[in-house]
Amino acid sequence: MKNLFQIFYGMLLMVFTISCTCSGENNVDILVVGGGASGVTSGIQAARMGATTLVVEESSWLGGMLTSAGVSAIDGNYNLPAGLWGEFKTRLADYYGGLDSLNTGWVSKVLFEPSVGNKIFQEMVEAEKNLKVWKHAHLKEIKREGDKWIAKVSVEGEGIKIVQAKILIDATELGDVAKMCGVKYDIGMESREDTHEDIAPEKKNNIVQDITYVAILKDYGKDVTIPRPDGYNPNEFACSCANPICTTPKEPDRVWSKEMMMTYGKLPNQKYMINWPIEGNDYYINLIEMTPEERTHALENAKHYTMCFIYFIQHELGYNTLGLADDEYPTADKLPFIPYHRESRRIHGLVRFDLNHITNPYTQKEKLYRTCIAVGDYPVDHHHARYHGYEELPNLYFHPIPSFGLPLGALIPQNIEGMIVAEKSISVSNIVNGATRLQPVVLQIGQAAGALAALALKHNQKISEVPVRDVQNAILNAKGYLLPYLDVPVTDVKFASYQRIGATGILKGEGKNVDWSNQTWLKADTVLLASELEGLFDVYPLAKEKLNKSGIETLSIQDAIQLILEIGNEENLDITADPETIWRTFKLQDLNMTRNILRGEMAILIDQMLDPFNQKQVNITGEFIQ
Repeated sequence: MKNLFQIFYGMLLMVFTISCTCSGENNVDILVVGGGASGVTSGIQAARMGATTLVVEESSWLGGMLTSAGVSAIDGNYNLPAGLWGEFKTRLADYYGGLDSLNTGWVSKVLFEPSVGNKIFQEMVEAEKNLKVWKHAHLKEIKREGDKWIAKVSVEGEGIKIVQAKILIDATELGDVAKMCGVKYDIGMESREDTHEDIAPEKKNNIVQDITYVAILKDYGKDVTIPRPDGYNPNEFACSCANPICTTPKEPDRVWSKEMMMTYGKLPNQKYMINWPIEGNDYYINLIEMTPEERTHALENAKHYTMCFIYFIQHELGYNTLGLADDEYPTADKLPFIPYHRESRRIHGLVRFDLNHITNPYTQKEKLYRTCIAVGDYPVDHHHARYHGYEELPNLYFHPIPSFGLPLGALIPQNIEGMIVAEKSISVSNIVNGATRLQPVVLQIGQAAGALAALALKHNQKISEVPVRDVQNAILNAKGYLLPYLDVPVTDVKFASYQRIGATGILKGEGKNVDWSNQTWLKADTVLLASELEGLFDVYPLAKEKLNKSGIETLSIQDAIQLILEIGNEENLDITADPETIWRTFKLQDLNMTRNILRGEMAILIDQMLDPFNQKQVNITGEFIQ
């Protein structure tokens, strides 16, 4: 009897302990797994919108690829300072003394020490009262019970903690949480038949991009050459730059000087980021489906490969005073916490964003441009040179594309409620991943995920039920971009109107490839042609007859105002906005009713007088909801 009582008492104690653990600090609105770029921004955005949020991170740093992996050279979006990406960039500039101080190497205009990036992310997180971070924390188990997620998290020095959350965000580097939750996903390259992308391979394969174990070097002013690594073969790196042992380069047109190679990722304070793609320290291995233990073991080979490249730099190229920085990573080997992952799982989302949505957004069946929540301007860039057989793969070295907007539906997995996927594991094609993996985009993905989660909680809605326009308004309120228009900066009073009208499709932007960065313009300062109002008819079908009857090729300001008033009358809208007031508020010039109206002026008038962005809701595929 005594034993039975002891067993019963023990069970009660266990239940009590669990219930206590699930209450208080471990009971949150949103659980974010992964403290990388998207994990940090999703946590910050959700917290700023009032949701109690917990970020669980395996290492002691925040920032993921930008910090923990050492990729502290940000590619793309230099002229698109969207939301928290823009805030992070500004803080970096403030730390170093201006934007020019970040332009230390030629691979990027924004270079910084990884430790500084981590410091800034830590400061941003600590400023949010609704946000907590657990470091050295590992998700062990996750399950859905009713409308809540129950997670077991192992925290170093504190044991297992039970976390209860209403919404779960997967911000892991490889989409591990999505797999744990049963989300369907793809790995490797889809076939041309599957995605209808003309540069996709004919057959599907499981080939992923090379990873890189980045190294941060600094000048010690004395010989710090490391011992010759076991198995070192200088021929593996011979053509990383022009030197006497380079005879048969893989890429003859990219054999640059050793000085060019070393200044590629030059950081502030005389440090050097070694992330060299031309027969350098890129390394092929498919880690995605390995266990954590298998990954750790496999990554030792990638680390060794990087150490061989460092020895090559020191011994063969003569940079013997450059060695691994001792003031960056608190690791035994002075290497980053994690490798540079260029590719992960890609979930099956409510929509899949492919190359055709970027190159021809307005002719696709799905009008995903109407649902965008983030922007990017980097070309498609894949790293496959260390894969044996790379010659047979599509040439995806800086494949030109216009700049683009990323649709909301790519973050929402199919058939799994209460979950959002961020980082690189969003629902895009393998090819498009080569552009959406860039960290300014990933920072925005996280911010959108946080906004979506916070809105679902605020209005007690399922994630799939949150109106697209609500999320987009949250992004605009946070100084984010929906579409990559370069006509005006985010600080300009006209910015939001251009973004909203672009997202309706009433006026369409024009994108083009420009070297490494790509551009899209609303063409706000050009005269509006009547033929350019085709998008207006999708929103207000009755306007087509009125405009066609007029037979005019251009519209005067008076014509435009009259057309808008007639549309408002047919829509039973109570238009109170006055054109003259609009002209003053938005600092428009020359209110001459007889002159031709400009595209930007028309966008503002439609936005302010008709408000189609909010009046005409769209679903997740961009169709107008009747």
